[in-house]
Amino acid sequence: MTTSIAIIILLGLLSKYIFEKLKLPGLLGMLLVGVLLGPYVFNLLDENILVISKDLRQLALIIILLRAGLGISRQNLNKVGKTALFMSFIPGLLEGFTILLVSTQLFGLTFIEGGILGFIVAAVSPAVVVPSMLTYIDEKKGTKKGIPTLILASASVDGVFAITIYAAFLGHYSGTQESIGVQLMNIPISIILGIVIGTVIGLILVKFFEIHHIRDTKKVLIILGIATLLTSLESWLFGVIPIASLLGVMTIGFIILEKRELVAKRLSVKYNKIWIFAEILLFILIGSEVNIHVAFEAGLKGILLIAIGLIARTIGVMISTHGSNLNFKERIFCAISYIPKATVQAAIGAVPLSLGIPSGELILAVAVLSIIITAPLGLIGIRWGSKHLLDQDE
Repeated sequence: MTTSIAIIILLGLLSKYIFEKLKLPGLLGMLLVGVLLGPYVFNLLDENILVISKDLRQLALIIILLRAGLGISRQNLNKVGKTALFMSFIPGLLEGFTILLVSTQLFGLTFIEGGILGFIVAAVSPAVVVPSMLTYIDEKKGTKKGIPTLILASASVDGVFAITIYAAFLGHYSGTQESIGVQLMNIPISIILGIVIGTVIGLILVKFFEIHHIRDTKKVLIILGIATLLTSLESWLFGVIPIASLLGVMTIGFIILEKRELVAKRLSVKYNKIWIFAEILLFILIGSEVNIHVAFEAGLKGILLIAIGLIARTIGVMISTHGSNLNFKERIFCAISYIPKATVQAAIGAVPLSLGIPSGELILAVAVLSIIITAPLGLIGIRWGSKHLLDQDE
């Protein structure tokens, strides 16, 4: 397994360097390397690292979300509060239900199967979006109106809606869950619980660091360990008490920034350094999950379905940002930033197939195809949009 880690590190750094020299997002290079190294192309990675791939990706995602929380100030959050709320659910709901309806016509899926597919595909990828937005916060692009913060906050909640509704359709199919309406009621509960638990943990950590003066490196490890336990808590309580743990992770960082700004800034620097390694692991391992052979099974109908879903999502973003202080170009940037899919689709795309759902192969094929199409297009679009659609603040 150590050989695989060495290959991942070296090829990850090389691909990022080459793609950035080509004026393309470095993440795109790492995703491509992951596809090539994975079991569906050259199969160069040790099977043991693929077994723990999900846990490693989760850990990397926790790191970048902690870093995101440490970069979201109350002032910027107040600028985008209402718009962020709308963007957290309107685009995802429109995309998910549009794919549901269209897939029943294109592929003959049942209403429930269409719902499972729709909300697997509908989730935007915080793993892809968040690093870019943190870069633009550092570079002061669009920060006057809080645009990167808007996308950071809303993208993290978008996934909560998508996964909860997906789980509701999946549970309804197997007859093991309450009605879809009851599951929808769980969404605000999970969001509130995630924020409350994150707030409590953040306040405890702030108090602990005030009493015990320890090195920043140890603080980073303590926060990372507790945040990881928080995400584990969501898994342990799954089906009992809904908790939006990733939102809670971001809240921990937000509270530390709110209460101890200087400490938060020092910790951000530390997490940036850890992210250099975590980023490589995250995107190469996401890429290794992509079965390009399966993706072709969805064919042109699959591409059409994804395109229609993205149009619905774009309409949702434009509705959500209507009446805000964003101009038309900035609203277009928000829509582009909501294109990339990767994390959720790689994690749960194969679940319906493993459960024996008749359309499981098709659902997996469309999920994989959505990564292949939207991750590169979204990354390139975000890079282009940051230069042409956002203002450079002083």
